Amino acid sequence: MEERDDVQLRECAERLALTLAQSGMQRTTARVMTALLFTQQETMTAADLCGELRISSGAVSGAVNQLIPTGMIERVPAPGSRRDHYRFREHAWATLMGNQNALLDSMWNAAAEGIKAAGHDSVAGRRLDEMQDFYGFMQREMTALIDKWREQYEAGGR
Repeated sequence: MEERDDVQLRECAERLALTLAQSGMQRTTARVMTALLFTQQETMTAADLCGELRISSGAVSGAVNQLIPTGMIERVPAPGSRRDHYRFREHAWATLMGNQNALLDSMWNAAAEGIKAAGHDSVAGRRLDEMQDFYGFMQREMTALIDKWREQYEAGGR
């Protein structure tokens, strides 16, 4: 039964990786991320990921180097081991969405610069005003939503 469960987990991971790749994430990066998400192990080494995904150590290294800065995965110490261990980070989804605030802020600032250059009452200025209003709203709401989710999650109200 356990082997069947592992096969089903790997299939689920591959389906999610395909979805992520279709949404723009590099395929190998998506596969490494989902392998760490779906594994029953606390951590995985690069060698574990190579074996599980049948990819090269260079491919794993590249994917890990892309995923760590996003906050989705983290390198963790493993006493007695010389190898790096990786795990899917706790609250990774909230971290990822929180990181989106930097993008929202950049878009808001780009609109502000455009309004300054074009003039508030120009045709472009009116479009940029809508853009700035939208991204300002999204940034305020995203922060509030993440905070609300964290409170709910920590209270056990899934």
